[in-house]
Amino acid sequence: MKDLKPIRNEKDYERALAEVEVLWGAKAGTPRGDRLDILATLIEAYEAAHYPMDPPDPIEAIKFRIEQQGLSRKDLEKILGTRTRVSEVLNRKRGLSINMIRALHEKLGISAEILIRSIRGPKTA
Repeated sequence: MKDLKPIRNEKDYERALAEVEVLWGAKAGTPRGDRLDILATLIEAYEAAHYPMDPPDPIEAIKFRIEQQGLSRKDLEKILGTRTRVSEVLNRKRGLSINMIRALHEKLGISAEILIRSIRGPKTA
């Protein structure tokens, strides 16, 4: 095995990805497993620096979480209040209040940092 080096450019990045593919499934605690862990850390650092992702939109985060947990809009009523309020929030006609943010954070485990971001305008199909 070659020495591990920092990922400095796209060529290094592609090589690291190819090696991860070969090492995928290596048992933890073995030399191959340790190398896989180190490569994954290097790749993650490179991607964070070169391909940063914007945090999700608050409404998209809510929709994703309710889908992920198998919940419905009716379940959101218990968190946000009335059916009308749930509809207004999900259709981007009403912003999230601090109490809604707290409740969504507590009940659905959505990061408050995501929920306090401004809500983008209505989504068009």
